[in-house]
Amino acid sequence: MPLYEHVLIARQDLSNAQAEGLVEHFSTVLADNGGKVVDSEYWGVKTMAYKINKNRKGHYAFLRTDAPAPAVQEMERLARLHDDVMRVLTIKVDEHAEGPSVQMQKRDDRERGPRR
Repeated sequence: MPLYEHVLIARQDLSNAQAEGLVEHFSTVLADNGGKVVDSEYWGVKTMAYKINKNRKGHYAFLRTDAPAPAVQEMERLARLHDDVMRVLTIKVDEHAEGPSVQMQKRDDRERGPRR
């Protein structure tokens, strides 16, 4: 099955438990449609570059999934209809990276490329 990475941004006035509940909800939507969540991370409340729906901050969540395209389309459709979700980004990848995402790594642990 194809591999995907999703980033969800939820409203800032939700509690942490409610934001993590959204991740669980969309994980079950994928599972019901034949997909599975390989890994999920809750990045916390972060400041956005610009306002979305009069919000300056949002709860960020990251999902790595292994799901067929119809399951991903259904998850995106339900996320766009959900009142608490402000944005959804889905990217198809060739393979999932090992370990935590760049957002969850400490600044000292990140590898930097050579300067140009």
